[in-house]
Amino acid sequence: MPKPAVFTMKLEPDLRAEFMAEAEAAHRPASQVVRELMREFVQRQQERREHTAFLQQKVDTARASVQEGRGRSNEAVDAEFTARGARIADEA
Repeated sequence: MPKPAVFTMKLEPDLRAEFMAEAEAAHRPASQVVRELMREFVQRQQERREHTAFLQQKVDTARASVQEGRGRSNEAVDAEFTARGARIADEA
């Protein structure tokens, strides 16, 4: 197991005092709370990057589809959904 690293940071005295009071009120060591915050931050950043990559892949695929002539115009899609809506309304 790797040796734990020491992390030093500067922050405003009021923020430190409030943070320490809240950690104590939660009966948790401040270092544990900071580690959890760091883990959550890392996870959120990774998820954002993965989501951005997923969206970029979808955009790239759609653009390639349009360039290959497999896309449809907005008007064609609107017309199809208007027709679908009319059929559903007629069936009701």
